[in-house]
Amino acid sequence: MEHNDVGKGEESMVRVGRRIVLFLAAALVLSGCSNHAAENGSSAAQTETETSQAETERTGGTAVTSLPQIDATKWKYNSDGKVYWQTGISYCADPADEEYETLGIFVPAAYMNAKDNGDGTFTCTINSQAAVKGYTADSAPIVIPVNTPGYSAMTAPTDYVADSASYTAAGFIYVAAGCRGRDAGAPAGVTDLKAAIRYIRYNDGVIPGDVDRVFSFGMSGGGAQSALLGATGDSEDYEPYLTAIGAVSGVSDAVTGSMCWCPITELDYADEAYEWNLGSTRTDLTEQEQTLSNGMAEAFAQYINDLGLKDSSGNVLTLTESEEGIYQSGTYYEYLKGVVETSLNNFLEDTTFPYTVETKKGPRGGGGRPDGKQAQGTSDENKAGDDTAKIRAEKNRKASEEKTPEDKNADGDAASDKGNGAPDFYAIDGVDRNLSTGGVTLSGTYETVQDYIDALNADGTWVNYDGATNTATITSIADFTNACKRASKGIGAFDALDESQAENTLFGYGDGTTSHFDATLAELLKDDETYGAAFTEAMEKTDSQGNTVTERGNMYNPLYYLSNYYDGYQKSTVADYWRIRTGIAQSDTSLTTEVNLVLALRNYGADVDFAPIWGEGHTMAESTGDSVTNFIEWVNKCLK
Repeated sequence: MEHNDVGKGEESMVRVGRRIVLFLAAALVLSGCSNHAAENGSSAAQTETETSQAETERTGGTAVTSLPQIDATKWKYNSDGKVYWQTGISYCADPADEEYETLGIFVPAAYMNAKDNGDGTFTCTINSQAAVKGYTADSAPIVIPVNTPGYSAMTAPTDYVADSASYTAAGFIYVAAGCRGRDAGAPAGVTDLKAAIRYIRYNDGVIPGDVDRVFSFGMSGGGAQSALLGATGDSEDYEPYLTAIGAVSGVSDAVTGSMCWCPITELDYADEAYEWNLGSTRTDLTEQEQTLSNGMAEAFAQYINDLGLKDSSGNVLTLTESEEGIYQSGTYYEYLKGVVETSLNNFLEDTTFPYTVETKKGPRGGGGRPDGKQAQGTSDENKAGDDTAKIRAEKNRKASEEKTPEDKNADGDAASDKGNGAPDFYAIDGVDRNLSTGGVTLSGTYETVQDYIDALNADGTWVNYDGATNTATITSIADFTNACKRASKGIGAFDALDESQAENTLFGYGDGTTSHFDATLAELLKDDETYGAAFTEAMEKTDSQGNTVTERGNMYNPLYYLSNYYDGYQKSTVADYWRIRTGIAQSDTSLTTEVNLVLALRNYGADVDFAPIWGEGHTMAESTGDSVTNFIEWVNKCLK
């Protein structure tokens, strides 16, 4: 059974169909942009100086671009998947990186009337009469994978993509767009994906698929960028960056739905959230480190109290001072505690005992593709020449390898998975993770529920179980964290003091350099002789478009567009549908990350299907079934 309750006793808000309609003026033709039409081909005569214009239903306006539409004479056919496909299609007229800024499109064969050209290609027209799984060429949803672990680059396909078959068999149109990664600096990745969406809308009526039914899906950094596509639709903040690469103008870049597994979001307070939630699990801190951790935790509490998130009854969720821990009390605290209890009780309801632990999380930080497989060719960040990042990565890797198996046994991750054929996720995303010690290790087979509960309580009772009702409660969030979610990153979990995290590169400036970005840390360290100057300088620097790192951080924060705490509230077209899954035991982010996103979305009026998955870490967590099937079923549920 799939569960989608965020808190104990909470009911989902009735969705308010609220979508801000934004009209993008297309009065001016993109100028100063090179024309790459020859790379795509064109079904109509088009010179370098001509500008293509196409009416689109999405904005009721006109798409303006120098790019040709997709060439109907260049389709290829895969007989195994029964799919017509094209790759190497440029989606922007003046690409910043031609290696990444192209896309491939994969279409169920039933949606096409095809004529064999005799050279391995086909000329195709749309067959509006055929149906696949209840969809037609006019109604089929368009799905876009975001395979960017650690905000890595995503290479565009150059051949048929076998992973598309599951989606095309369901009647979907599969669009695989490449995008730049963290070495290019935020907001490059999301900018590229927006440009790809605009290009697809420019081809409305040229290709099968309903351009008003676009769904994105991703995990970890990909989950974050999928969430950003869902929250930042049509935001003017991105216009200078889209213009710079020659994106299609005059059409929307909003999506209809966003699927996010373990999204790394809310980076403006991610460090502070980490210390509030996981700081109590740290040991052997210096006095200075402890003071910094405490200050960050207090800053997070203030942020929550200012944020004004509400539960489904309209109650404002806040944190209050407590005798133990830092602000471990209040309505927000109780709500979050309920999330943990709901996750555990869902697990108990769904699980048949005897139960054998089979974790799907892999090594901490796993950034697998949204098809459940290891990413291939999606994170080659070193092509941008980030030698300094490579040096840091090697240094951090050696430090991690020097730890003993006991040191790496926080929740069974590195110790249990090393050498068993699990993918090396560090090599995929380059994210620095120093595993902590302690916590409960679950392995083997448990004959009864009580046996499992006893294992959870091995280091002290924090789970209270009622066998008569098969339900459980926990004593505190801190006790859960110490048992199942201990800190795996140093202080400055995302904005590392030595600028060694992936996010430090993400907020660099496209030349392989790194940057600090946490304004709270900058304030706390402003007088620090070691780090103060670096933080101050980083907060003042601007990028090529004149934006500070704080402004770029806003562009990479879904809540900036979802909460009236921020200036971006109601200044974007927000997706109607959201599906969010997280492994509740992950130590990559705070427990608050997905919960705040869910609350903000529901407060905004979006339809949100959310479930925290017990016993899972940083992975494509699902309570039952597999991620691909569940995603497809969710899209169908949204549309049918």
